[in-house]
Amino acid sequence: MAVLLEEIVQSVELWLKLLRDKPQPYVDPDLDPVLLVPGVAGSILKSVDKANGKDERIWVRILGADHEFRTKLWSKFDPSTGRTVSLDPNSSVVVPEDRYGLYAIDVLDPDLIIGRDCVYYFHDMIVQMIKWGFQEGKTLFGFGYDFRQSNRLQGTMEQFAAKLEAVYNASGGKKINIISHSMGGLLVKCFLSLHSDIFEKYVQKWIAIAAPFQGAPGYVASAFLNGMSFVEGWEQNFFISKWSMHQLLIECPSIYELMACRKFHWEHIPLLEIWREKKAADGNSHIILESYQPEESVEIYKEALYSNTVNYNGEIIPLPFNLEILKMANETCKILSRAKIPSQVKFYNIYGTNLETPHSVCYGSDDAPVTDLQELRNIQPKYVYVDGDGTVPAESAKADGLNAEARVGVPGEHRGIVCEHHVFRILKHWLKVGDPDPFYNPINDYVILPTAYEMERYKEKGLQVASLKEEWEIISEEQDDGDNMADRKPLVSSISVSQSADDQSSRAEAHATVIVHPQNEGRQHVELNAMSVSVDA
Repeated sequence: MAVLLEEIVQSVELWLKLLRDKPQPYVDPDLDPVLLVPGVAGSILKSVDKANGKDERIWVRILGADHEFRTKLWSKFDPSTGRTVSLDPNSSVVVPEDRYGLYAIDVLDPDLIIGRDCVYYFHDMIVQMIKWGFQEGKTLFGFGYDFRQSNRLQGTMEQFAAKLEAVYNASGGKKINIISHSMGGLLVKCFLSLHSDIFEKYVQKWIAIAAPFQGAPGYVASAFLNGMSFVEGWEQNFFISKWSMHQLLIECPSIYELMACRKFHWEHIPLLEIWREKKAADGNSHIILESYQPEESVEIYKEALYSNTVNYNGEIIPLPFNLEILKMANETCKILSRAKIPSQVKFYNIYGTNLETPHSVCYGSDDAPVTDLQELRNIQPKYVYVDGDGTVPAESAKADGLNAEARVGVPGEHRGIVCEHHVFRILKHWLKVGDPDPFYNPINDYVILPTAYEMERYKEKGLQVASLKEEWEIISEEQDDGDNMADRKPLVSSISVSQSADDQSSRAEAHATVIVHPQNEGRQHVELNAMSVSVDA
């Protein structure tokens, strides 16, 4: 009996040891460091009591979210400093630096257990990169920031410069690969424009994902007038109300910097449209649809938000559309337009596609026209959609104005795109992680870069139909033999495959066509179009 008990004890001790001694993640010492930069609302914010130094998380939190948000995060813009300052004079807002900056941009509410994925930010990407061999504090870092502020705020720029230097030193003097998401791309571009010397000193590559380089017109127009929600589904019932969010955004320079760029040549100009009832000279009323271009929309915002106020601890504080912030945002737009990629830095752009994305916004209808512009805050808008990621139009995200090594469209939702495995595959290739990518052939020295990917499945009349469209650009070192490759005819190849069960109970057929378009400078554009049809008895 004693022997059996001893064996049991030894087994339990071994089991406990195994629990303690978790296998260490693989670390690749040869990887270059990566710095992750999130977008708007993508950093944990804490409120610190100035008297006792105690802090509490105010963004993001689910429990007690709206009350703490209004108490600690509602703000007022100070034109003398260019900063948005919390209305609470007894606290200050800070971004936690735990885990080398990664804690603030990983899971935005670490306390949430059920439905936790709704507050994931860079979580999936961090997990994936650690699997690839990146190590927190050695080759993987994060830069969280106060997203209320202007993307060119001097304090933020100084913090970013210090972060680049710290990452460079921590990695042993290796140049950095920056991966930015959404508005983080504007922050990085502002830094590039204002401090190109520091950028060139520390940065090797910059990969921008879903960046609103020319703005997010429909998203911002409705945000100014109706607010926005960052959490969908049942969790929204416990989160910050759209009205509370609206009152914050009115005083956030970063949101004004997301307005449609007025000097950009849009394929379709984003409009603010309002159905209104007008009286003619004869005294009769007429219903007309008024349309306002981005610059003209400012007058609508001014009138619609003229009487907007909040009650903060019994004090009525006016929060109209802020023309001081707009002036600052217009200057930011000029700074962004002057950015140039240094010759030694490589820039890549990933943008989201295949989702209806608000572009123009319409209030009222022919049957229910708007009689008072201040009613707009209580009217649900309708949208005119364009292709994009659901928030940023693809047209805006593609127009980076920089010398890019590649621009790749990936089907995906604005926040979810940083969790897409197709994006991970592209990042792994551009970061040169692990074994050579199967799409890279070192013998012939060519690279295949994905430029488009679309897949669709549906049923029709008892048939299972799947279609695939994918495009690549092949870049090789081969030099042209004096002739113009672009003038050559495309090469077309096709293949068909069929399969059936022995008893003929099921049958499937697939057909694919590959078209190769020769181009100059060793480049070729390849298109693959494939379709499969299957039927089961």
